Amino acid sequence: MRFTILLAGRVDPTPALIATVSGTRVIAADDGIRHATALGLTPELWVGDFDSSPAVPAVQSSGIPRETFPSDKDQTDGELAIEAAVARGATRLLLVGALGGPRSDHAFAHLILALRFAARGLDVALFDGREHGWPLSPRSRRFDLAPGAQFSILKFSDLSGLTVANAKWPLADVDVPFHSILTQSNEALGEVVVQLREGAAILIAQADPAVR
Repeated sequence: MRFTILLAGRVDPTPALIATVSGTRVIAADDGIRHATALGLTPELWVGDFDSSPAVPAVQSSGIPRETFPSDKDQTDGELAIEAAVARGATRLLLVGALGGPRSDHAFAHLILALRFAARGLDVALFDGREHGWPLSPRSRRFDLAPGAQFSILKFSDLSGLTVANAKWPLADVDVPFHSILTQSNEALGEVVVQLREGAAILIAQADPAVR
C-alpha cells in the first residue's frame, strides 16, 4: 500500500515527482495541502491543528475529510499524517515536502520520522522534486543515481561498517563518528551501492545532476 504524505516544506512539481506520486493514496498534513493541486492529487484525509493551513476557499470547501487536533499536542502534524497512513495499511511511504521549508526544526523532525518508520519495517522515501532521500539500514542497497549527481549521507549516530561504491569518493567498511563530515558532498558515478553495518543515517541526493 503506497501512501504519499504531503508536508509543508518545499516542493517542485517536476514531471518526475508527479509520476512518482501518481496512483498513490494521499494524506495531507496541515499546510501540506497546498501542494495537492500542483501534483494533481486529491487527499483522502487532511490532518493537523490547522494553525498554518492556507485560507483558500477551494481547499476549505473541497470536501476532503479532516481530523482536527489541538495545537498543544505532543505530536507534529506530519507524524499524525504518517500514523494515519499506517493505520490504513501503508507499507510504503513517500514523504513529499519533508525537506527545506521555512523551519529547519520541521525538516529535522521529518528526517527523524523517516528513520523511525523505516526502523519499523516500512519502505520510506523522501522526494520533493529537487532532492531524494532514503533512510539507510544494515544491509546493502542500490541507488539509481545519474552520473554526476551530488549526494551526502546525513548521520544521526556513529556509523559502523559503511561502504560506498561507485562514487567519486568511495568508502570501504569504515567507521564514521557522528561529528565527522566525511560523508558530506560525494558524487555518483552511476548506480551507487551503500552498505551499513550499524547506525542511523539518511542518504540525500540531488534529483538533477546539473545542480551544484
